[in-house]
Amino acid sequence: MGLIGCLAGKHPQTGKSRPRQTPTISESATPTANAAPVGITAGPDNALWFTENAADAIGRVTTTGTFTEYSVPTTNAGPAEIVTGPDGALWFTESNVDKIGRITTGGTVTEYALPTSGAYPWGITVGPDGNLWFAEPGANNIGQITTGGTITEYALPTSGAYPLSITSGPDGNLWFTEVLTGSIGQITTGGTITEYAVPSTDSLPIGITAGPDGNLWFTDAGAAQIGQVTTSGAFTAYNLTDAVFPFPWGITSGPDGNLWFTENASNDIGQITTSGTISELSIPTSNSSPLDIATGSDGNLWFTENSASQIGTVTP
Repeated sequence: MGLIGCLAGKHPQTGKSRPRQTPTISESATPTANAAPVGITAGPDNALWFTENAADAIGRVTTTGTFTEYSVPTTNAGPAEIVTGPDGALWFTESNVDKIGRITTGGTVTEYALPTSGAYPWGITVGPDGNLWFAEPGANNIGQITTGGTITEYALPTSGAYPLSITSGPDGNLWFTEVLTGSIGQITTGGTITEYAVPSTDSLPIGITAGPDGNLWFTDAGAAQIGQVTTSGAFTAYNLTDAVFPFPWGITSGPDGNLWFTENASNDIGQITTSGTISELSIPTSNSSPLDIATGSDGNLWFTENSASQIGTVTP
């Protein structure tokens, strides 16, 4: 029958359609109780790395479920988002102490203080220039840090925007959410900023990621929508239909060519195709407060459960 028939869902010998596997969720508690995990990313070692916001630690979990935790040197650091850097280490924001942290896969932590106090750094990503870029909601800045620790900050044109999440776009720029002004921002690696207002009423954009379709996708907690924006600033919105106000938070591109996101208030994991078809899956633990989500090396989706202090896994 060949490859095309197999990809179309036909059994290569009988020609009959395979039944679709229903996605399932499994959960594992962090070794430290009340750790309040927030950010999560796939590490260079095929494990998942995550932040423990209340425990001042960075966690690591293998795809088979083995946990390790590493303490952050600064107390009350409030580690938030985390990403694998271009240098093979993990980089994370320390929201409470205005620092950017770096941890090797062996557990060695280095911290870099930001020039601006009250910055409350949150989202972090790798830029196309080989540097790390991060959002400073408290200072209304977008920051850049080299792997050697040199920091540059760029002020947003609109005051009180509260930039939160940031991602590298398909156009060679960085894209970020502006929570309090209901906008999506774009910054070039040279520091030129453009802002696009989200058309939806009561927009409250939170998470953002580059989609497989060459557009940016974001969660809109205020409008209860998943949004799509082109690199030229054209928006499309898709409504969530939960009876409970969903408050979508994190979003990532999945291994299946769809976008996957967390619904913080309605306790669901959502999936949306690039054409806008949405499906949702309930998390077994009630009121778990899911936040960030990432694709693991095993092809599953991994997410943090902030209130339940658990790491969840979706087998799609």
